Amino acid sequence: MKKKNDMLSGNAVKSIVLFGLPIMFSSLLQFNYTLVDNIIVGRYVSSDALAAVGNVGSINSFIIGAALGLTSGFTIPVAHAFGANDRRRISEYSGSSISLALLIGFFTVIVAHIISTPILKLIGTPAEIIGMSSAYVNILYFGIPFQMLSNNFTAISRAVGESKKPLYFYTVSVIVNFILDMLFVKRFGWGVEGAALATLLSYIVAMLLSGFYIIKINKDVEIHLSDLKLSKRISLKQLKLGIPVSLQFTITSIGTMCLQSAVNSFGANVMAGLTAAGRVENITNISMSALGVATQSFVGQNYGAKNYERIIKSVKKLFVLEIITSVFMSLLLISIGRPLVSVFTTQPNEEMLAAASRYIISIGSCYSLVAILFILRNTLQGLGFTYANTVAGIGELAGRIFVSFVMAKIFGFPAVCFAAPTAWLMADIPLAVIYLKKQKEFKALAQEQKKAEAV
Repeated sequence: MKKKNDMLSGNAVKSIVLFGLPIMFSSLLQFNYTLVDNIIVGRYVSSDALAAVGNVGSINSFIIGAALGLTSGFTIPVAHAFGANDRRRISEYSGSSISLALLIGFFTVIVAHIISTPILKLIGTPAEIIGMSSAYVNILYFGIPFQMLSNNFTAISRAVGESKKPLYFYTVSVIVNFILDMLFVKRFGWGVEGAALATLLSYIVAMLLSGFYIIKINKDVEIHLSDLKLSKRISLKQLKLGIPVSLQFTITSIGTMCLQSAVNSFGANVMAGLTAAGRVENITNISMSALGVATQSFVGQNYGAKNYERIIKSVKKLFVLEIITSVFMSLLLISIGRPLVSVFTTQPNEEMLAAASRYIISIGSCYSLVAILFILRNTLQGLGFTYANTVAGIGELAGRIFVSFVMAKIFGFPAVCFAAPTAWLMADIPLAVIYLKKQKEFKALAQEQKKAEAV
């Protein structure tokens, strides 16, 4: 079986970095879906429109993130099968994941439209922007099935060692999104509804391109019509892996919505400032996130190949690399963060910029915590121990609730700026305990392998 980037032998760190670079650029392009919406809406509509689009971020993470988390779990067995060189299982798990993604995607659309507006009210969305926020998501959520399928096809591709092709597909879809955004928002004056429609259509483009590649071109994945039929055995296994990842997104998003509620109490200027600062933060942590995703594929393949010692040694090196990366990205965020904030709005004021600056400095000084989180969470997820994601999500939820309902009432807005670092720390602790336990088990398995080879 041809391996695009052979992560089963050779220099592990080099393979992961080379595999992770296209993922990083793909993530930047995916981020551009919302980035383009924010820039164009902020510049050609109003600062209230920017706040309206930014306000739905936590809700999108709750609804869309939960759905996409399922697809991340569905494709873990694909990586294991690829590492074990089992072509039949690759096809079975890939086909099943596609059918599950489509089925759950349509169900999620219905749920999303029912709960989105009540949630907007629940988190205290200001009256002047709630109408725009609701209009934006009501269009955007029709794209959930396409987004889930696109994400699923991309995850299958990465599971079998191909991270470059998804980059090409996202490039095309982001260009489409930009062109349509300019047409719908600037030219036609359709406001936030136009931005949402542009993003929806770009999701369809990404889904069609990635789907055609997996089904018709990729030789490592040979999906037959029979593979698309759901079987109880395979579906239950994939749901068992996917549901904990989905719960992690759901639980974390609840914490983020609690925090958003606290932020909303400080007014529209602070909301807009944190929305813009959050976009800048997302750009700078993409490199760390991409390394984590690449680690998941590496660990998944090597777990399938029973390369236990290779996993242990490589993950140690990846911790060091990720922390070094976090230091560099912290300095970058703190140094260029405030100037970049003004990109997202044509009407920056001192209150908005001050809120953004305080948030950027607070987050940037704690990036090593999220760097550790990315490696721990993705390593355990690659191994198939996705229950750890739920445990980490509970830790993050506890951290954000504590800051939102206790610390924010005592210390005000400065406490809100440390909500994310508190959540990262609360997730790191249980994940570290679980990983150390698994590392001990793998060391024992590696010793048994050496003894067997010596006989």
